[in-house]
Amino acid sequence: MKRIYLVPTVLMSCVSLTFAQKKESDTITSNDKLKDIDEIVMVGYGSQKKSDVTGSVGTVKSEDFNKGLVANVGQLLQGKIAGVNVSNVSGEPGANQNIIIRGVGSLRSGTTPLYVIDGFVVDNSNVGVANNPMNFINPQDIESINVLKDASAAAIYGARGANGVIVITTKKGKKGRTQMNLSSNLTISSLANKMNVFSADEFRKQVTAMGAKLDDMGGNTDWQDELTRTAISNTVNFSASGATDTSNYYAALGYENQEGILYNSNLRRYSGRINVSQKAFDGRVNIDFNLNGSRTENNRPSVTSMVSTMLTLNPTYPAYTNGEPTTVFSNGAFNPLIRQEIYKDFTANNRILANISPSVEIIKGLTYKLNLGIDYSTADRVIQNTPHAVPLEIGTLNLNYYSNNNTLVENTLTYKFKINNHDFNVMAGQSYQRLYLVARSWDYSGFPNNGIEPQYQIGAANKNNTTSSSIANKNELQSWFGRINYDFNDKYLFTATLRADGSSKFGENNRYGFFPSLAAGWNISKESFLSNVNEISNLKLRVSWGKTGNQEIPSKMTKRSYKSASDGSGQATYPLNDSSNYPVGVYLVRTDNPDLQWEVTTQTNVGLDFGIFNNRLTGTVDFFKKSIR
Repeated sequence: MKRIYLVPTVLMSCVSLTFAQKKESDTITSNDKLKDIDEIVMVGYGSQKKSDVTGSVGTVKSEDFNKGLVANVGQLLQGKIAGVNVSNVSGEPGANQNIIIRGVGSLRSGTTPLYVIDGFVVDNSNVGVANNPMNFINPQDIESINVLKDASAAAIYGARGANGVIVITTKKGKKGRTQMNLSSNLTISSLANKMNVFSADEFRKQVTAMGAKLDDMGGNTDWQDELTRTAISNTVNFSASGATDTSNYYAALGYENQEGILYNSNLRRYSGRINVSQKAFDGRVNIDFNLNGSRTENNRPSVTSMVSTMLTLNPTYPAYTNGEPTTVFSNGAFNPLIRQEIYKDFTANNRILANISPSVEIIKGLTYKLNLGIDYSTADRVIQNTPHAVPLEIGTLNLNYYSNNNTLVENTLTYKFKINNHDFNVMAGQSYQRLYLVARSWDYSGFPNNGIEPQYQIGAANKNNTTSSSIANKNELQSWFGRINYDFNDKYLFTATLRADGSSKFGENNRYGFFPSLAAGWNISKESFLSNVNEISNLKLRVSWGKTGNQEIPSKMTKRSYKSASDGSGQATYPLNDSSNYPVGVYLVRTDNPDLQWEVTTQTNVGLDFGIFNNRLTGTVDFFKKSIR
């Protein structure tokens, strides 16, 4: 039977405007006019001069990053690029973030942009990390961030570019003397604004005035003060770097301990990075090697119950009695100070990201490049309640183990040549990526109250060896892609891109998707009729159109799915025969769907880049139309 799908279309448009003004004290030279427009911008599978870029690309360099207590990429970008909205899910250390580029790029699932770190496409599937999965990379190691916003710029990543692409470039050694840097920061955080709730005296007065029964234990407690703290966070970073004519290196170690204002809330990160580049045979052979290792440790309190408790708990209940936390209140409620002592949610995540990229110039202008990489992470998460007499807590333990193995193999050929005033850059490539995710979870309960944490006495649980869940997902992506960049006399620019992606997530009848894009640019400021207009430093018009895809659906959605049915007593919920025995039954949950296909985003963009007064004032205006089906 042929399946027919009706998918709504979403249209979005906006105008974005950004300005950057040079300081009045800056000294302007004749080269300043070209400095901004000739800087190098990292795009998919290569780089271009900013003046040659035809897509909509936003760039932030390390000197312009947000300062202060920063744990991840999103915090570096917040408020820096037009059309990129970064919002925190919560205020806990290293909390997850919603990063939306030019509006939501999906009608089903998956609104997170694609991250590319030094040419490696990372996978941020949840591997047990309770907060932001991008916390593994030390912000101090990042040199620049480029955001590919429109379809022309992102189409080179095809099936995963619908939500935009964030290209991260880490630091390299710079020619000159060896540089060693040691930095340390101390940050103090506190509750900015307390919620306006009744004090103990106001509570007594209001309850009495209402004629209600007053439950007064004689205390005078501000629970917001009792359950929050002044958090002290610190970071220490050390790096060494250098370069010669044929090689460069960058090595770094970092430590961060970020406390939250709620007790038992903190994030620790230990990170190390080595970046090495080596040239040989007069620069015809080049090898880049990048290695990042990190361990993040995350403690979380029972955030929801703790916050609601501090706002609703009776202020006449005393927090302490004889110097110890009050055990039980008059209505039988327990003291949240005890709850925070017996509750624990701890995650340790270890992650290694490494890739090596050898390249060789076969003939003049023709370069072959191989990119081999692996992103491997494991996480152990412990959620427990330690046994306690008052309030009665029998002790529970939930153990979780996750691992995520992401391997990448890419081959690209790039041919750069020039015919008179005609510049060509032709690139073709093939990519294979495999992701293997494993997750297991166990539950235990009924531990003896002997002062030992449940995680250290699993065998003492009354109810154990109960596997609550276990999954294993393997997904593969096979891709072919190509791009042509044409430049005539540095004035007229043209870019064409095509990518074909085949994903194991989709049905046999729609496994492959094709994602084209076209873009054109006109460097108006280089025309002769503006050569004598010194006030205009840069003026470029851009027009682009393209399609990108979204494959972020749950794994195995095209497969038939079954489930066993039980009424909880180990018996089936329906009889299979006239006997009194009810064996466990199996029923169909989902039929197979070989027609499941890509979600495609089509985007049209018209943009204008300008710089005036020797680029003292620069800006970008973009209009785009984005539709999803």
